[in-house]
Amino acid sequence: MTNAMNHAESKVAMSLEALAHLGDGQIAYVKSIRSEDVPALFPQAPHIAPGLRLFALHAADGTPIMLTDSREAAEANAWSQELQMVSVH
Repeated sequence: MTNAMNHAESKVAMSLEALAHLGDGQIAYVKSIRSEDVPALFPQAPHIAPGLRLFALHAADGTPIMLTDSREAAEANAWSQELQMVSVH
């Protein structure tokens, strides 16, 4: 019972707005996407053939930053922009 109380006491309350802005401008993640999903994420992108696996670099709030055909290129772009990469599951 003591462990349960200690665990409950260690929780921090955070508003949804604060959570949405956590890591703004500092944290990014790479997500594998299908070429069919590109128009929704990158409306300005030219038409891309269906059936391709691509990689999108996203800001912490989910805003797409860039699109590429390799995870390494997306990670290199994050590094060049001094963004900290995190793993999202």
